[in-house]
Amino acid sequence: MKKLLLSLSLSLVATASFAQSIYSYGFDAPTASLVTDGWIQTNQSDPVGASTYIVPTTASTVFTTGGQAGGPLSMAIVNYNSTTGAGIISNWLITPTISVKQGDVISFYTRTATYNAAPSPANTFPDRLELRGSANGDFSVIPSGGADDLGDFGELLVSVNPDLDLTGYPDSWTQYSFTITGFPTETAVKLALRYYVTDGGPLGANSNIIAIDSFNVDRPLSTDGFFAQNYKVWPNPATTVLNFANNATSTINSIQITDLNGRTVKEVKGMVEQINISELNAGLYFVKVNSNEGTGTTKIIKK
Repeated sequence: MKKLLLSLSLSLVATASFAQSIYSYGFDAPTASLVTDGWIQTNQSDPVGASTYIVPTTASTVFTTGGQAGGPLSMAIVNYNSTTGAGIISNWLITPTISVKQGDVISFYTRTATYNAAPSPANTFPDRLELRGSANGDFSVIPSGGADDLGDFGELLVSVNPDLDLTGYPDSWTQYSFTITGFPTETAVKLALRYYVTDGGPLGANSNIIAIDSFNVDRPLSTDGFFAQNYKVWPNPATTVLNFANNATSTINSIQITDLNGRTVKEVKGMVEQINISELNAGLYFVKVNSNEGTGTTKIIKK
């Protein structure tokens, strides 16, 4: 029988401190849920094998730590049986349509398996995974013409172990990310995970098994954006009283008002609904909210 399993670790673009979740998928439901949740599978390997992306139903002996998040079965896995004999693996898992714009961050976690007793070198059969994108949303052409067909997914966003190095695929959960550029307004896209391995399969020199988890699209927010998303201050301009509302589930640790020189001129601990600012001089101030989910800042004018 072919295929033991492999090793390594890497991370690309880090996500911002504050972000709005645009899309999130944890692969913590049965395999059939991929279809009902809008994901598309197509195996264009040459020759085509039996393997598809599946969510495991029993705890794995080679992914013993379970998913990156969500429990022992929370992951999608795909392997060398995507093709037969020795062939080209091109096995696709494509997202539902997602609206993105410039600055949004696409991220996912992936890893290969580990063994209690591994050969030397442990990574005998290298793997490769690509993240690709189509800007045509619901009208995207899904690959259907064999291993070389990319459909509308000609944009390569991330390649994990592009050179099929023996130690090039991580054997612990590792996040890979890509930041959207070129879309100043929201654009409907589809994103694709392509398990792409040349000379793969049960008799090939490459390909083993990989897992994917925690696929997310996030919209980073500035501290102003974080404030606007979670809190409300009014009136603005204000004369004597500043009203405050917490629109989020975060726990407020403190609210500070600072002047243009960065000096704290007013501070309250915890959540309050009103702050008396009658003693402040007229001018521009900053309201800073410190919470368990982060810090947000906005400007106010005292009349």
